[in-house]
Formats: sequence, C-alpha cells, structure tokens
Amino acid sequence: MHSGRTTGKGPSTHIQIDQQPPRLLIVHIALPSWADICANLCEALQNFFSLACSLMGPSRMSLFSLYVVQDQHECILPFVQVKGNFARLQACISELRMLQREGCFRSQGTSLRLAVEDGLQQFKQYSRHVTTSAALAYTSLEITILTSQPGKEVVRQLEEGLKDTDLVRVRRLQVVEIAKGILEHMDSASPVEDPSNDESSIPGTDIDLQTIDNDIISMEIFFKAWLHNSGTDQEQIHLLLSSQCFSNISRARDNPMCLKCDLQERLLSPSLLPGTADGSLRMDDPKGDFSTLYQMASQSSASHYKLQVIKALKSSGLCESLTYGLPFILRPTSCWQLDWDELETNQQHFHALCHSLLKREWLLLAKGEPLGPGHSQRIPASTFYVIMPSRSLTLLVKAVATRELMLPSTFPLLSEDPCDDSLKIVERMLDSLELEPTYNPLQVQSHLYSHLSSNYAKPQGRLHPHWESRAPRKHPCKTGQLQTNRARATVAPLPVTPVPGRASKMPAASKSSSDTFFLPSEWEEEPSGP
Repeated sequence: MHSGRTTGKGPSTHIQIDQQPPRLLIVHIALPSWADICANLCEALQNFFSLACSLMGPSRMSLFSLYVVQDQHECILPFVQVKGNFARLQACISELRMLQREGCFRSQGTSLRLAVEDGLQQFKQYSRHVTTSAALAYTSLEITILTSQPGKEVVRQLEEGLKDTDLVRVRRLQVVEIAKGILEHMDSASPVEDPSNDESSIPGTDIDLQTIDNDIISMEIFFKAWLHNSGTDQEQIHLLLSSQCFSNISRARDNPMCLKCDLQERLLSPSLLPGTADGSLRMDDPKGDFSTLYQMASQSSASHYKLQVIKALKSSGLCESLTYGLPFILRPTSCWQLDWDELETNQQHFHALCHSLLKREWLLLAKGEPLGPGHSQRIPASTFYVIMPSRSLTLLVKAVATRELMLPSTFPLLSEDPCDDSLKIVERMLDSLELEPTYNPLQVQSHLYSHLSSNYAKPQGRLHPHWESRAPRKHPCKTGQLQTNRARATVAPLPVTPVPGRASKMPAASKSSSDTFFLPSEWEEEPSGP
C-alpha cells in the first residue's frame, strides 16, 4: 500500500493530527437487499458527518466522494472538503435515500471496476488543480466499497478487473460486506476483518475484506474509524521501563526496555463540539490543556515523546478522583519504517507487560518528558500518568494529579451504622433500579447528532430543486434499456474561473464523469474553524 505522509508543521500550541487521506466511498447496490440497508446506511452517514463537520480544531478528514453502482456506476458526490460542507453532504445522503429499492435491473459486471477507475481519475484531476500546499495532503486515496454481496466474490471480481489498472495513488482498497444476519460481535459493534484475505493478486496494493452488521450503530462505528489518527510514519510514544523491575521480560538486565507505541484516542472530547460544554468550563480542551498526553506527544515531532516508568502501584491503591483529562490508549506500534523482527519483538514485549500487570494487579506510574523549550533557563514542569492494563493488547493512560494541583479536602468517615429507617427507604429505592453488569455507552443516547445537525440551518432557497422534486428512479428489467448516467464532478481548474452551470446528463457509454470537472458550487459552506 502506498503510505504517504499527510502531516504538516504548525504552531506548537496546537494539536498536530495526521489528517486522514481523501476517501472514496462506493455503495454497491443489489436488489432486493438494498431496501433493508438503505435506511440504516443513510442514518449512519448523516450521524457521522454531523459529527465530523462539527469538530473544532484541525480538520481530521480532507476530501470525500461518493459513488453508487447499480446497473451502471454513478457519481452522486464529487470530491469535496468535509469540514464546512455539511449541507452538501446532507443533500448527497438525501439523494442516496431516493435510489431504487424495488424492482430489478441488469447488473453489469464491469460497473464496480469502472467506479473505482472513474473515482481515481477524479481524484487525480482534483489534485492537479489545487494549491501546492494542499496537494501535499492529497497524495493518496483510500477507496471503500460497501456491498451486500458476498465479500470474497467482490474481492475476486476487483482483483480480476483491476489487474491492469495503475493503483499507485491508492493507499488502501477495502471491501466491506454488510451482513444479512446478526454477528456475534454485536456487543462491541466493531467491524470484523476477514483474516483469509491478507493477500491479493493486485501488485502494489492489498484488498482488505471486513464484515459489519446491518444496523446503524455498527455502520457508525465503522465510519468513525476515519477520525482516528492512524498515521504509521513513526511510532508516537516510547515507554521506558527499568529492566531491574521487569527482569522476567527483558534479558538485558542492565539496560532499560523501550516499548514503541502508537497513541489512540478512546473518545472525542466534548469540548471540541459546539453546544456540548460551556466555553468557560472546557476542562478537557486539548487546545488549552497542555497536560493532555495527546498534545504533548504531537509536539515531539523531532524526537519521540517518552514516558519513563518510575514505580508500580497496586490496582486498588489509586483513587479515581486523582485522575483527570481524557484517557488515551497505547498499543504496539505499526510503524512501517521498523523491520519485521523489531515489530514482532516489540509486540511480544508489550504483550508480556500487559499479561504481567494483570497477573500482579499492578498499575504503572510514569513521568512524561518535561514540557518546554530546551534552551529555557526555567525548570520545566513534568506531567505524571498512570498506565492501566486491560484484557486486550492495549494500555490505558490517564494523567494523575501531583502535589501542586491538590486542594485541601476534609471528608468525614462513613459511619458503619446508618439510621435503620433511612437505610430501609434507600434500599427500597435502590432495589427498584434496573441493575446492569456493565456500562455500555452504545445504549445511551444524548441526542447529540440531532443537536449538531440542527446547528446547520438550511440556506434560503432550495439547494437542489431537481433533487427534491424528482421521483425515485426506476430501472427497466429489459436487456438493452439502460438509464443514462449523470456526471457531476467538482474540480477547480483555475481559481479565477467563474462557476459554470451544472453538467448536463450524458450516457455513461459515451462520456465518463472523469472527463467533466468544474469549480466548487456556490452553496458550499465556509469552514467554521481552522
């Protein structure tokens, strides 16, 4: 896979997040299963983009395009910037809802291949007509194909159809099968990757195969993975351990062990979303809180951010009130610049550390590298973290309070013998509550999606009168009767060129959508943040 770097230098007071590559989503429609998938997919896309377009701070997604494949391939959204374009994305989802759900059409075996090639050509044209600085972020494209057809068959079809296609600009090609039944992993609602598809016959690229269930939550989780900082150009954290304390892990007792880790967010900070936190109470805002591990690691672009383990703690010996900020996940690095032997050894040591901590019921107390310029005469402040093991191959990291941050607190001890009458009343109240063994956030809704969507007021007038008034398209069953394919694309040849009219309808056989491009429409919203 092509592994282009999309990060950029910026002021040290801002988070540096590896911007995700441009994405092309191809919805492979097959009847009658589309009738069962359409509503869930559109709702998941609506929820996801209400979130992605509302996040303050650096943009996590750059370009997005959407194709559908029925009897022919069709571009219903050319490449657009995600941030600041919720109205346009919402109109595209409305277009997707109107696609035919019943009847039949003659499936064309080459339509999926043509959609991939056409989307790739659109991406290349867009990249040629943007500024030099922006073009650095558009070096490679990720293509995702959503299908209800058997995923392995779709993979084989793509391998055969694309074997002569230049895919150097494709960073990742992924097939996602929407399962017809209920998967066993529904408790976590996470996509499942098919391990039997690690290899592909396409030179220079892999085709990944995943399976997700046909429900809104599973699709949301899949799309939200696009917001992760998944750059693999270098490891992000070096976790340093004393070999004297962990001699059963390291053979070299005289040298400290260095575990190379990647950092991953556990959840989005509410302070990055409008209307979810008061502006004066943004305790977890990474733009203003220098104690957050994610920001400090992102500032260490010249050298890796280091966490030095200084002692172990009993798991029962930490009061939750002493931790603060958002938690982060450490996992073994997947940096492509390390050789396979080093990656494997690093993962084995990481696994041994997780196992040993769980067995001993220990936590680790670690000290972060000092924050501040090296030439400063002032003594830099340090931040401390607790590192907690889990049953997965990950470690949870949370900032922990130090002496300077503590406020005096005097709490009376709990009496062993409460009042009998009060105890009976309270216990009756508690007995009436429904008891859950665990807290599942996927079952708790705050109506945040609706709130975020309502923040984007619809502009005066109708954005797409022909979209709103058009009846659902019908595809004839007879052979040879193919509906003409609309071509819409958005590429800016010259900044000074006035916005032309919308592309006219044309048969797909005579002209592909990659042959037509024009400036972004005048109804694109301006980005609301940096």
